[in-house]
Amino acid sequence: MKLRPVLSVVFLLVLLILRLEAKRPDPYKVLGVDKNATQRDIQKAFHKLSLKYHPDKNKDKGAQAKFAEINNAYEVLSDEEKRKNYDLYGDEKGSPGFDTGYPGDQGGYTYFTRGGPGQTQFTSGSGGWEHMGGQGGSKTFSFSFGGSGGPSSFGMNMDDIFSGFFGNQGHSGGFSGSSGFSGSSSFSGSGFSGSSGFQSRARSPPKNIRAINSQIFKKEIVNQGMTWILLSYTPSLETSEYFEVIEEAANSLQGAIKVGRINCETESSFCKELGIQPRRAPRIFVYSYKASEKGSLEEYSDSVSRSLKAFCQDNLPRFSKRINLNRFDFSSGNVEKLPRVMLLSTKKDTPVIWRVLSGLYHKHVSLYDVEVHDVSDPTLKNLGVEALPAIVGWLSNGEKHVLKAGVYVKDLKSAIDDLSTLLDSFEKKNKKVASAQASRQQTDSMGKQQIPLLTTSNFDSLCGEKTPVCIIGAFRSSKSKEKLESILSLVSQKSLSRRQNLASSSSNSIFYALVDASKQTSFLDAFQKSGFKSLDEFLIAYKPRKEKFAAFEGDMTLEEIERFISSVLNGDIQFTKTHRKPVVR
Repeated sequence: MKLRPVLSVVFLLVLLILRLEAKRPDPYKVLGVDKNATQRDIQKAFHKLSLKYHPDKNKDKGAQAKFAEINNAYEVLSDEEKRKNYDLYGDEKGSPGFDTGYPGDQGGYTYFTRGGPGQTQFTSGSGGWEHMGGQGGSKTFSFSFGGSGGPSSFGMNMDDIFSGFFGNQGHSGGFSGSSGFSGSSSFSGSGFSGSSGFQSRARSPPKNIRAINSQIFKKEIVNQGMTWILLSYTPSLETSEYFEVIEEAANSLQGAIKVGRINCETESSFCKELGIQPRRAPRIFVYSYKASEKGSLEEYSDSVSRSLKAFCQDNLPRFSKRINLNRFDFSSGNVEKLPRVMLLSTKKDTPVIWRVLSGLYHKHVSLYDVEVHDVSDPTLKNLGVEALPAIVGWLSNGEKHVLKAGVYVKDLKSAIDDLSTLLDSFEKKNKKVASAQASRQQTDSMGKQQIPLLTTSNFDSLCGEKTPVCIIGAFRSSKSKEKLESILSLVSQKSLSRRQNLASSSSNSIFYALVDASKQTSFLDAFQKSGFKSLDEFLIAYKPRKEKFAAFEGDMTLEEIERFISSVLNGDIQFTKTHRKPVVR
């Protein structure tokens, strides 16, 4: 009889808790979806919210409770049978008349929560707690108090409450008969299992998410121009949601990114080297080209305002040069002799497709893009473009090609595949052109003798006392230099010069050299006091042994220069004594 007041207090306390817990949130409102939402919509909403409120990442007050609420809502709506029951009866168990405390009920409440073993059922009749264990009209309250130890799902320690009333008699006690408790009770532990607060739904890694090790990373990822999503994890961590989020982003950006996973349990040293070890939860990284031409790992933070897809797009390569069409020099080439390809579109920023291609072809093709408004633009007409978007290319020899006009994009992957084929073909064509150019240049170089510029170090070997005749081409401009060098190179190969090579020192040898007249005025004053200042280009035939010279100031053509040199060799030209010995400074 002494237990009767104690039990009454317990009953009232439990009833109060039941009424508070029974007001279970609408799962549709928890996930922010309407009642007609598809499973895909529900899954996307769940992924977004669970990442935001995950206890291992969100340290805000109430985040863990919100996270549990999200998981409970998803458990109901992701199961078609439970969802149907909820829609019909307001309860996923599907018991008519046993709704969860909504208006119009019969005074009973049913509450279900996910947890560990040790659930306890309380039975209440229609007349209240007084008739517990009686016949008919009974309703069931279902609770989860989880495993052993720790606080309950109600936010208090049920072990402490009941041990205070009944003493230290253990965590389980059977109450039957008039006590109103049917079956056995177990009050132990927390309402959630694991650090995340819900039961783990672990899954094996998807086959389409490639396992990455150090060798693969260095060979196929580092500075290869492709953006990757990489998950660092250990098998003991819950990864299901992360794999699903990654797969969703990969599917929406198919062709633009690749995905991989790094098991930091088997690749421990590699993870430490990269600094990507998972902590209490897996971590998502994107191999990015946003900061520089060299790729780097950027960690994705689960910000609500930024999906993983948007994060990936922001980190795609930007190697294409955004230009002003009116200022672009179509005739200029590049040092690497790469083909140049330009995208003309109405986009205000570089399109995603073009950014992806700029990474893939960064070392093979120079890519440009420009915003244009109308095909009626005169510049577009000059390029031969009749429809937008259009792609125009220039080979390394300056030859222009309209590669594609009126580009049609079905989807991201097919567009990247089609344009990759186009760029591969153009690159291959440019290699043939470059190869032909190199062959011609090699042939030309074999048929031409390079004419050296006179310096203090080579003067004696070219125009010293051991040299019979030294032909010096003087210039005051780069244009004159190129002209004289070309003509003297051709003349030096002809028999009239009797010169076989620069190293020869025979009595019949004749040497050729160039001098910059604007820089060597003192040297030229040795031949003429005026230093030939009025001339832009001229020739001097110098005999070092006799310290005599003859000058040619006529037309600098191949024929006239050949005639002058022939006259020098035949003795038909009068030579004049130099004022002093010429010295190059």
